[in-house]
Amino acid sequence: MTDKTTGLTHLMNSTRYSLQGLKSAVKNEAAFRHELFLGIFIVPLAFGLGKDKFEIALMLGAYLIVLVAELLNSAVECAVDRIGSERHELSGRAKDQGSAAVFMAMVNFVIVWALMILG
Repeated sequence: MTDKTTGLTHLMNSTRYSLQGLKSAVKNEAAFRHELFLGIFIVPLAFGLGKDKFEIALMLGAYLIVLVAELLNSAVECAVDRIGSERHELSGRAKDQGSAAVFMAMVNFVIVWALMILG
C-alpha cells in the first residue's frame, strides 16, 4: 500500500505533474503547439473585442476548451499507442472520438467568437 500525500505536498506534486504534462505536450504534439501559438493572437484579441468581462471570459474559455480537448486527445492517443501498434477497431474509435472532441471544441470556439463579434 502506498502512502497518499495530502495538503501542500499533494498540491505541489499535482502541480509538478501538470507542468510535466504541459511540457510534454509542447515538446511532442504539433497541434498543441499550433494552438498555443494562436493564443498569442487570440488572448489579446479577446480583450480587445470583448465588450465586458463576461464576453472576454467566454472568448477565453472557448479558446481554453480547445487546449483542454487537445491535451485529452493527445493523452488518449498516447495510451492507445502504448497498448500496441496493430490496428484494432476500438483503438481506432478511441482515437477518432478524441479527434472529434477537438473538432467540437473548435466548433464551439468559432460559434462563441462569431456571436461575440457579430452580435
